[in-house]
Amino acid sequence: MAFHTTYAVIPLFLNELNAPTFIISSIAGIFVIGSAIPQIVTAFLGRNTKNLKFSVIASHGLLLPPLFLAGIIFIQTGLTGPLAWMFYFSCYILFTLGVGIVFPFWADFLDTAHIAEKRGQFFGVSFFFNSFAGLFGGIAVKMLLSSSISFPKNFGYGFIIYAVCVIIATLLFMCYRTSTNVRRSDSKTFKDFIGEIRQILKKNKNFRNYIFSRILLTANYPAISLYAVYAQDKMNFEMSEAGIFIVINTTVAALSGYITGKFGDKFGHKNAMVLVFLAYFFALVSALWATSLLHVYIIFVFLGIGMGGWMTSAMSLIYEFAGDGDIKIYFALTDSLTAPFVLLSIILTGICAPRFGIEAVLIGIGIFIVLGIFSLVFLTKDPKDYS
Repeated sequence: MAFHTTYAVIPLFLNELNAPTFIISSIAGIFVIGSAIPQIVTAFLGRNTKNLKFSVIASHGLLLPPLFLAGIIFIQTGLTGPLAWMFYFSCYILFTLGVGIVFPFWADFLDTAHIAEKRGQFFGVSFFFNSFAGLFGGIAVKMLLSSSISFPKNFGYGFIIYAVCVIIATLLFMCYRTSTNVRRSDSKTFKDFIGEIRQILKKNKNFRNYIFSRILLTANYPAISLYAVYAQDKMNFEMSEAGIFIVINTTVAALSGYITGKFGDKFGHKNAMVLVFLAYFFALVSALWATSLLHVYIIFVFLGIGMGGWMTSAMSLIYEFAGDGDIKIYFALTDSLTAPFVLLSIILTGICAPRFGIEAVLIGIGIFIVLGIFSLVFLTKDPKDYS
């Protein structure tokens, strides 16, 4: 994943291709929107899947064509200019749609592979090794981008490496031992399925409050994609620094994911989520105050704390909100209901950044992050304690 990060590699790649700020700032948000689009339908179609391993492995195959296509085109043609960023952005959208098909199957698959009482630790350990491996990925990115391979061929090779790693990682799912206890929907038709969704939203006030908090916090997505470009504009560092950013981010994320998981199991994953967004807020403050490359590194320390803790706490919370219900529905609902607001934040960023500057946009985003944190603290209760 180090070769395809939404906070370093992709924004700097698009910036070098002279893509508009609107496109660059949308990267993290487009990931959410694209992955949300297929989830409701996939959650319905996959509710009675018999062979989860096969479904997970087969669906991951959808991620490969856009990655290989982008890699091959940039390696073979050295494509640059407006056509280049439009081509890559199209591949990226196809990639995120593939993630949206994968995710419901993956969520059910993981549900059969962990103990509910230690869910935070399970995800924490999983993401620890995932992020720690990113340490070596960051070093590899640094070496690739500072090598004699010309731009954009160097990024093309990175995309191919990522695609090969996806294949290897997907095949390793075959080694998982799983239970047969999969929470399924009782709905038989799509109309019943939509009715089930309405009942969830009608009856679960706490889940609605959580969604409201997440809507306020969607303002954070454009910031994630802007940090590297904003800092590069201020300090004009080499693109190969992206490798260092990845090393810092993934190392810190590895520790954060594990610690946040343990913390969430003991004190509640909602409280862990509050800490996550405090880290995101301090990443934003660090970006605004940055005057040296050391300060830029601090941005990615806080971003690593946030991103590592986010993976653990956000997933754990959704499992707890679902209870004995169909986990796929809750994941799909969360992403689908927040996606329009992610799009809104991207559009507003695209309108405001050229007129008022990225710094003013980041300040506005910071206000919404603070409001989202207050909403999490005062409106949302931890689902384990809520009745």
